[in-house]
Amino acid sequence: MAGRGNPPEGTPDDASGGDDEYRDDYRSVVFDESFIKAARLQEFSAQERMEDEGHAAVRNRAFSPAGDGTDAELNTAYGRGSITASRQGIVLVLLIVLAFGTAIYMGIRNPYQAPPEPPAEPMRNSLLPLAPRDEVPGATPADLYQHSPAAQFRAGADGVTLPPVRRTRHFSESQVLSALTAAKEYIVTTSLDPAVLSGNSVRDVRIMLDPAQQEQFDQSMDHPRNDGRHSSTAWMVRFDPSKTTLADHRIRVNGTMTVQESGADALEVVADHVFVYAVRATEEGEGKRAQENSSLFTVRREVRFQIDREDLRRQQLSVQQVSMRAGPLPCSADMSDALTPLLAGEKAKDDGAAGTDPYARGRSSASLCGVLSTSSQPSPAAQKDG
Repeated sequence: MAGRGNPPEGTPDDASGGDDEYRDDYRSVVFDESFIKAARLQEFSAQERMEDEGHAAVRNRAFSPAGDGTDAELNTAYGRGSITASRQGIVLVLLIVLAFGTAIYMGIRNPYQAPPEPPAEPMRNSLLPLAPRDEVPGATPADLYQHSPAAQFRAGADGVTLPPVRRTRHFSESQVLSALTAAKEYIVTTSLDPAVLSGNSVRDVRIMLDPAQQEQFDQSMDHPRNDGRHSSTAWMVRFDPSKTTLADHRIRVNGTMTVQESGADALEVVADHVFVYAVRATEEGEGKRAQENSSLFTVRREVRFQIDREDLRRQQLSVQQVSMRAGPLPCSADMSDALTPLLAGEKAKDDGAAGTDPYARGRSSASLCGVLSTSSQPSPAAQKDG
């Protein structure tokens, strides 16, 4: 209100009489309607309140434990509020951490995760011994190679050549090259490495295989048998070191490699090679006579590989199928563990193919036998030159 005074319409009629003292005592607090309507209201602006020091909008009040009772109560209330706020903050942080941990756990334990990739198929193999019609020719390795169909073959890994590399529908050129390179490395290691051929090394072969096939590989090494899946000689070419040794480490090789898609996620590589080894009897030692009594042993080996994207990443592969024909060998030869060729001067006994017992289980003798063509053997000139 801007000030005090009589109402604009004058003194009310009902207020003219009565006790003047009573009216004077309550004049300041009793107003009629016309007085209230005529009152002038004035509110200070923000600028006026800032300039007038006597009209502070907020009164500062310090909280101190040593203050009066009112201040102490306010301090206590403030302290309790701080503790409550702190507890609420801790609870909120714990809830956030719990929610985050639950999300991670549910992500790990999600029952709707993608199903694991199917395991690699087991390797299958067929091994066929080739028996010679006549006596096995003997001469020095050089003479034998010169007068045999392997005269123009390359020596060692140079004979394992890669085909032209082109991208496929689902694999890039670099991926196709990687698959071919892995297959070549396997062929070279399992067919040309002297340590593998002598039966002294198997680890180098094992580490190249898909982990899903390593158990089958171990079983083949520990308990080889002619069951189409667990022959040591299917995984690698190896000789019985107590009977046969290499007369020349320059093994002759010729063959082809092809690659194609077997699906959107895998490549199939087929390696088909002929390997010609110059071998001799272990007991003859290293002399000249031993060299002159060398003979050739021929292996036709077709290996079919399956290489998926995970194999490409790990530089490994799966061996799907191995088909091998080797000679000169007797028809009764057990090829499951190691190869024992007929050597120079030896002939195959007229034992024919071993019989097959359909009731027998487990390990059995070879049931098939082929005839080694005379044209595949070194010509008689090799023996004369030797």
